[in-house]
Amino acid sequence: MPERLDELTRWLRAGLDLEHFTLTPASSDASFRRYFRVHHDGQTRIVMDAPPAHEDCRPFVTIARAFLALGLHVPEVLEQDMERGFLLLGDLGTRCYLDALNEDTVERLYGDALDALWRLQSRCDGVTALPLPPYDDALLMREMALFRDWFLERHLEWMPDAEQCAVLERACESLAHSALEQPRVCVHRDFHSRNLMVTETNNPGILDFQDAVHGPITYDLVSLLRDCYIAWPRARVEEWALRYRTRLVHSGLLSGIDEQQFLRWFDWMGMQRHLKAIGIFARLNIRDGKPGYLKDIPRTLGYVVGVSGRYPELAPLHALLCEHVLPRVQGHPA
Repeated sequence: MPERLDELTRWLRAGLDLEHFTLTPASSDASFRRYFRVHHDGQTRIVMDAPPAHEDCRPFVTIARAFLALGLHVPEVLEQDMERGFLLLGDLGTRCYLDALNEDTVERLYGDALDALWRLQSRCDGVTALPLPPYDDALLMREMALFRDWFLERHLEWMPDAEQCAVLERACESLAHSALEQPRVCVHRDFHSRNLMVTETNNPGILDFQDAVHGPITYDLVSLLRDCYIAWPRARVEEWALRYRTRLVHSGLLSGIDEQQFLRWFDWMGMQRHLKAIGIFARLNIRDGKPGYLKDIPRTLGYVVGVSGRYPELAPLHALLCEHVLPRVQGHPA
């Protein structure tokens, strides 16, 4: 979109009185938004290009201010042009968690991320006072429908029959019911290694929060610990999750929920998220011409297969995945 880049350059030059600057791509994004790093006078800033026909900058600005008030490290909104969809933001650096995570760093980095998550959940009254959408049954089901619509039918070109569709529908209804049982907090909704930046102070820097909702307490936790982009051993993930549960109990955010129930919520919430993510990865390739996320489907599908195999209630879904989906994935050229 050269015309958008030209308009953005004019906005920076005229509207912000920046004469001598350079622009470089700052990050890729799974939406219509684009980000550029502005180099000016020995400093850097980030400019967001969010075409108004496809994106709305207002939630980003509102939630950024609310998160900053909670002490979270999010980009400061320096300048804005809502009509044209341009924002000038503070720069949180170039090193994301995904690039930094390894055996030597994971405990420290996840510790910082869980501290930030606890701060968000324990102090979220000021955020949930905003008009955040509810993570309700309709949204949960609509998200999971992406798995069938975009991954099974369009990516794998497999049309489940009526009985198989019923298996999928019943499983999705059960996952949505489990999500709605949980205490509700402010949910970032994409709290994972590509949206967390390693920063020298107040680590981590937090990005991509504009789709925040009011929803299940385990959603962001499983987004972080069962990340679509990096995997850790199940026992270790469960240890982290249960340690966080203890923190929730001690802070009064959770009561009457034992470890087994909490892990069930955590597992089933992860399945809901991962079914959605697989559908989105397929859609990004088919609709948006972004094939880079296809490589993350096997890891993400592996979570769904693994968790569904551990719960008798999800045995029909597990069988469907093993008998019909995995063979097609393994035989798919992508």
